Amino acid sequence: MPASHPGAQTDWLNWKLIAVPRALDQLYRQLQSSKMADDGVVAVYNNSAITDAKKKNPFSIKVGLAQMLRGGVILEVTNVEQAKIAEEAGACAIVVIEQLQRGVRRMADPSLIKEIKRVISIPVMAKARVGHFVEAQILETIGVDYIDESEVLTPADDENHINKHNFRVPFVCGSRSLGVALQRVREGAAMVSTEGDASESGNIVETVRNVRSVMGEIRILNNMDDDEVFSFANKISAPYDLVAQTKQLGRLPVVHFAAGGIITPADAALMMQLGCDGVFVGSEVFNTPDPYKRARAIIRAVSHYNDPHVLAEISCGLADALAGLSLSEDRIERFGARGIY
Repeated sequence: MPASHPGAQTDWLNWKLIAVPRALDQLYRQLQSSKMADDGVVAVYNNSAITDAKKKNPFSIKVGLAQMLRGGVILEVTNVEQAKIAEEAGACAIVVIEQLQRGVRRMADPSLIKEIKRVISIPVMAKARVGHFVEAQILETIGVDYIDESEVLTPADDENHINKHNFRVPFVCGSRSLGVALQRVREGAAMVSTEGDASESGNIVETVRNVRSVMGEIRILNNMDDDEVFSFANKISAPYDLVAQTKQLGRLPVVHFAAGGIITPADAALMMQLGCDGVFVGSEVFNTPDPYKRARAIIRAVSHYNDPHVLAEISCGLADALAGLSLSEDRIERFGARGIY
């Protein structure tokens, strides 16, 4: 209050001398309490010990970290040399995976992940099995930047996914439909990948089908009345609030990549033109005669996906990618019957 006479000025000064130190003391205590919470100390209330769990990143921060990967290519690697090639080619991140093998597929060896982190500067992602929250805890502890709860690996839990809100690290999850994608977001996924064929065959048809399905459902949702959204959410088994947010945004509420069968620059550009934010490229890219040239071409294709002149230029000399294409005979016969071949 303004001091209009000497008495009022004295009262104002006395109030400041008493109230301000009290406020500062209260703020100091709050800061100390917050610091103790961050350190994970044990507090005792009513003779009961309460251990504060390590403070988690808010979901908005995780989504923001995933946004940094938009417009990029994430390459799967199995060793240090491949990781170096991916970084030199311009990948926005890498995924460390085990060598493709028969039997149970698990997370990559932590020592390999640590070794790769020491030699590259781009973000490192690693895969954990579905529902295996201990693998996720290990990956978070060794300092990966993102965790992929991957359905490509052998599931550890066939009914439950990891509660991704319990981790500081952003999670990526695969899906094949809009409903499943939004279920994974509700569980805490900060990024979604629409997946297709994961057999490293170079067959992109399933990925295209699933991406078109997701984008088609979003277009249908955008044209609905608000009253119809409740029924649509029930139909696709997705949380209503995330369905409503998807309608409002006209897209998924998190970063959306595509994965499976992407082996040429044209494949990558196709995914981008269909509406994805980026692509995953499998480790089969390193089985080609010039892995750097191919990886660099795919990365440039994602940056220039709407420029056919650039796409034509960077696609030259990469025809060997088609040698890995593997369609089953029954699919070829079925397509032939439809007059496609």
